[in-house]
Amino acid sequence: MEETIEHRTVRVNGINMHVTEKGDGPIILFLHGFPELWYAWRHQFHVFAALGYHCVAPDLRGYGDTDAPPSATSYTCLHVVGDLVALMDSMGGEPVYLVAHDMGAIIGWYLCMFRPEKVKAYACMSVPYRPRHPKMKPVETLKMVFGDDYYICRFQEPGVMEDELKSYETSQVIKKILTDRTPGPACLPKSDPFGLKASNGPLPLPPWLSEDDIKYNVDKFDRTGFTGGLNYYRALDLNWELTAAWAEAQIKVHVLYVVGDEDMVYTTPGFKEYVHDGGFKKDVPLLQQVVVMEGVGHFLNQEKPQECRYHS
Repeated sequence: MEETIEHRTVRVNGINMHVTEKGDGPIILFLHGFPELWYAWRHQFHVFAALGYHCVAPDLRGYGDTDAPPSATSYTCLHVVGDLVALMDSMGGEPVYLVAHDMGAIIGWYLCMFRPEKVKAYACMSVPYRPRHPKMKPVETLKMVFGDDYYICRFQEPGVMEDELKSYETSQVIKKILTDRTPGPACLPKSDPFGLKASNGPLPLPPWLSEDDIKYNVDKFDRTGFTGGLNYYRALDLNWELTAAWAEAQIKVHVLYVVGDEDMVYTTPGFKEYVHDGGFKKDVPLLQQVVVMEGVGHFLNQEKPQECRYHS
């Protein structure tokens, strides 16, 4: 199927961005998370292109065949949203339907906040909008609530997580992250951050992932490393500083939120209450629907692509 998808490179915001496309019609812009690539949306591409949409999925900066500036300060929400706005402008500048997951979902929220006129509607997967805390930076807050081993806290120091990742086969790391069902908060203890030392032999794959899928991702990450993806987390505190002008801002875009009930984000303390008890709706007043998929983990767009198509 992948051979029917078009690949091109677009110059956006000072970098070369690898972009994949399929179909004609209104644009659906898909944003991937960590540690993924445009390839996370392969199933949705074929379905929505057949329904008359123009599907577009870039490798975000730092990933795959897109340029990867070395410094974490080049991965702020302003940089990445700037990339996306330039990409949209290169395709005519019309507003798009937005679909995003994981860290891509966070970028999606920033796009909706900064440029709501660019988004017709937003189908957000896994990560709900969380407003900016007025006094505490995010990493400081996460460390206080979840401890030093919380994955975002462990990602902060340049080079440290990269060195730990090098001690494992890339295929095993990607398999573990994509298939893990451990309830949140997601912690990475220094003794065995991914639980791979305790595993006996290669990790088995679920029916929704193939060895070819793993290989596609491994080939890219073996070439680029993980620094680009990790830099998004290292820019979180800088994002907090840069978005002071948007304090208490609401998201004024029509939103559908979809999450798996076994997602490590959804099972992290505090998230269910925020999503279901009115906080989310207060911050996103045009929230149309919250869909909780039963028996589904974090990477729902790959695990249950047919169901995600129905809900979207």
